[in-house]
Amino acid sequence: MELWYTEQWTDEVRFSIKVNAHLHTEKSPFQQIDVFDSQEFGKFFTLDGLMMVTEKDEFIYHDMITHIAMATNPSIKRVLVIGAGDGGTVRELTRYKTIEHIDMVEIDERVVRVCEQYLPVTACNLTDPRVSLIFDDGLKFAALAKKGSYDLIIVDSTDPIGPGEGLFTIDFYNHCYRILSDEGILVNQNESPYFPFNRREMKRAFSKIRNTFPIARAYQAHIPTYPSGHWLFGFASKKFDPLKDAQLDAWEALGLKTKYYNTALHTGAFALPTYVKELLTEDE
Repeated sequence: MELWYTEQWTDEVRFSIKVNAHLHTEKSPFQQIDVFDSQEFGKFFTLDGLMMVTEKDEFIYHDMITHIAMATNPSIKRVLVIGAGDGGTVRELTRYKTIEHIDMVEIDERVVRVCEQYLPVTACNLTDPRVSLIFDDGLKFAALAKKGSYDLIIVDSTDPIGPGEGLFTIDFYNHCYRILSDEGILVNQNESPYFPFNRREMKRAFSKIRNTFPIARAYQAHIPTYPSGHWLFGFASKKFDPLKDAQLDAWEALGLKTKYYNTALHTGAFALPTYVKELLTEDE
């Protein structure tokens, strides 16, 4: 008998992966956690039945949520990562020797521990001495953090339902603005522009960020296992425009080897399709 993982993207659209084995299942205090093994995508893990990361395509998401900001301002030293329990975002950040400290705030410790066990490809650098693992609510943590504490905040959250809901609010973005330095940058996963639910949340999140920060842009990547494959990220800053101010030559000089991100793509990722540009501006 064949076993398939199936995620319902809409009432009429489903995405399925043939599964070799169901490696782990548990109900944490916050959500349902499952890990599967497949021929096509390797190991992958889901939360409440929604795809979070696969061994095969995780590099796309983690490259794009990390390196755009670091190439815009390679002098970033203090970073706050909210969510990111699989560890992939921290893995990419720890490749920068200039980063002095990373606070990773994840509400569900079990996500981290399960990924350490089953997904070392992403969780491999969580023990870096510059990384502080904090198991707490991201909204609460941001509300209590000191003004100007961070040069970069990366919001690597789940969809705006359940544990991730508070990370898409005006209050949260206001806290992020306050605790960023004068040169601070905020990057968030910003949903997909394609299907109705994701599109609605994409517009809501981007509108709130645009009303909070003087510089706000959206950029895109192709992630095959996320709804529609077309995914957006938000970039917001007090000072730096990711196109006008990017220090691409300085980033190139670092000699980092990446599988998806490159400096030509840095510029190209902000060239959005017309329908996406219209969706992001139609409430103006």
